[in-house]
Amino acid sequence: MVQRHSAPAGSHAVDLTPPCALGALWAVRHGESTANVAFAAAERSGRSARPVPGRDRDVPLSGAGAAQAGALGRWLAGQRPGTGPELVVCSPYVRARQTWQGMAEGAAGTYGAALPVVADERLRDRETGVHELWPPAVLRERAPREAERRATAGEWWFRPPGGEALTDVALRVRQFVTDLSAAAPGRRVLLVAHDAVVVALRHVLAGIGAEAPDPVPPVPNASVSYWRGDGRRLRPVLWGDTAHLTAPDG
Repeated sequence: MVQRHSAPAGSHAVDLTPPCALGALWAVRHGESTANVAFAAAERSGRSARPVPGRDRDVPLSGAGAAQAGALGRWLAGQRPGTGPELVVCSPYVRARQTWQGMAEGAAGTYGAALPVVADERLRDRETGVHELWPPAVLRERAPREAERRATAGEWWFRPPGGEALTDVALRVRQFVTDLSAAAPGRRVLLVAHDAVVVALRHVLAGIGAEAPDPVPPVPNASVSYWRGDGRRLRPVLWGDTAHLTAPDG
């Protein structure tokens, strides 16, 4: 799962995975949002009208997204005590908070519904600046030069005016992981956030020398990615899993 650049001739491979004292880490992308639905519709139709008003942080889950959150709750309820999350850290965005609320309701009657929860601003979605809530069709129509620059730079490196590149997201996620490791050593932690955060997390935990993801790997809505800890490092186990979305209700 981890890619690294080829080492220079004469050098020796070295493991520069960053230290992390967490016992385990799960990263959940929020369920399908109303913006996800609108963006997909705009891309299919080629419409250039901006389909989602307001602020990105206020975008809620769709009906399907709420159902996905319930399925995530049943997944959480199925974790054996002593192996599942002990702490939840959530993005402050509405769609992420609604995902956790749906998970807690879906896990009702189990330990998972009573987990301590905190929000951290560093888990917010990638900021897109002047292009906030612009689907690709709108960008191509209204700002063709920016659309061309995005295609040329690549998704990992493109920084919209007033916004963030995924490289910027990785910087804040790296500091978040460092602080979380110091504040919660040995604890098993569940993050509820966004695709940009999950991709950045994968890159950060891969360590120094990890190759920039190009193309950026997809992170499905309501998917679970998992890293297992040994008290010193986190190692990747699962990426973008959605089996719980098709599993029969228990």
